[in-house]
Amino acid sequence: MKQRSSVKDNSNPIYTTINDWIQKEAISFSVDFSETFNSSIDKIIGSLDDSVELIGLGEALHGGEDILLIRNRLFQRLVEKHGYRAIAIESSFPRGRIVNEYINGCGPVSYEEIQDTGFSHGFGRLKANHELVEWMREYNADVSHRAKLRFYGFDSPTEMTSTDSPRQVLYFVLDYLTSIDMHSAKDHRERIDLLLGQDADWDDPAAMMDHTKSIGLSPAANELRIETEDLINELQIRRPELVAKSNKSQYLEAVHYAKVARQLLNYHATLAKKSEPAKRIIEGLGLRDMIMAENLEYIVSHERGWGKVMAFAHNSHLQRGKAQWQLGTDLLVWWPAGSHLNEIFGSHYAVIGSAVGISKTNGIFQPEHGTLESLLTNFSKPALFIPTYKGQVLPASEIEALPTRSDSMKNPTYFALTSQSFINFDWLLFLASTAYSRGGPQLQ
Repeated sequence: MKQRSSVKDNSNPIYTTINDWIQKEAISFSVDFSETFNSSIDKIIGSLDDSVELIGLGEALHGGEDILLIRNRLFQRLVEKHGYRAIAIESSFPRGRIVNEYINGCGPVSYEEIQDTGFSHGFGRLKANHELVEWMREYNADVSHRAKLRFYGFDSPTEMTSTDSPRQVLYFVLDYLTSIDMHSAKDHRERIDLLLGQDADWDDPAAMMDHTKSIGLSPAANELRIETEDLINELQIRRPELVAKSNKSQYLEAVHYAKVARQLLNYHATLAKKSEPAKRIIEGLGLRDMIMAENLEYIVSHERGWGKVMAFAHNSHLQRGKAQWQLGTDLLVWWPAGSHLNEIFGSHYAVIGSAVGISKTNGIFQPEHGTLESLLTNFSKPALFIPTYKGQVLPASEIEALPTRSDSMKNPTYFALTSQSFINFDWLLFLASTAYSRGGPQLQ
């Protein structure tokens, strides 16, 4: 079956040159003026298929302050005007629950108490994330807002190099089972505790490059994988009973956490394989993005009937086509979350990619002549949105001839636009410049 596009078919014109496309299609806006920004967002949403229930905003790099601010404004507009009720960001899935409790007035009373426990990758210390969470908390505290907002992380429980112990996600499932069947939960917990060992044995950062440092294929880890499968089987076999004694939402949440534990153990097993580091890293990257996609599938399903979902992560996670990362002499290629989401949701998924002209604080300087970033910079607007029409708005030869700008050595998370960006994204957000994220770690 041919998959429908997430963009409405309005018989788009074919432009002869990229400059013509930019001149005719670019929508300039100012983040500082809500009227121009909101009208831009309304045009984007109006261009998408009415069935879209998950929209992604990709960031060209980690460290772009203005992209985070636009994300915040975008989510606010989506909430106020377009029926969105949840945001999911590139942060640990199990940790996101802590932030969600905070925005609903539960748990800790200050953001400082959750900025480390509620986020992975140190993202809780970014000022823009603090501002987003506080806005959501204030929104939910307003009694006139009957439909409350929800916050999620959708990343796997991993850090840049280290990987979490499966303890947190397994304990969540065991706590659920304890509330219904204390005897069965006690048996599972005793066996699992014997196999978990110390958390420090699981999260050794050296395991990323040295398989001998990973315990993912140790006898205890292999037994824990079997025990986790047994736990999932019990939850699924007893579904009618467990749903009746709790509710469907709690049951599905527990099952999903159990499946996250399964995938996390698979990730640890991958790190422990005896193979070339690049091969292990590629498999790990693919597993991580698959987990991201599965988390978003669960989140959208959980929110269905309440509202739509916005996802925010690096371009390379949300794009539809294959992702690439040059690590030293190795070119790593894998299927990102966006490619899975495209298969899962089809026309129900839309994604906006982003790009930056110059960011001196991130080591990103003037783009080379002829690159897409250079052509967009020449448009002389501080910020703009532009539709890609899945690459159907320009001759293929014109797109394929585009050179790719050089990467930033200072911020290795910066990925330049390529000819594939026309296909990978429905729209592009372009910023002529961006400051470095407030609260971010100092770049070397």
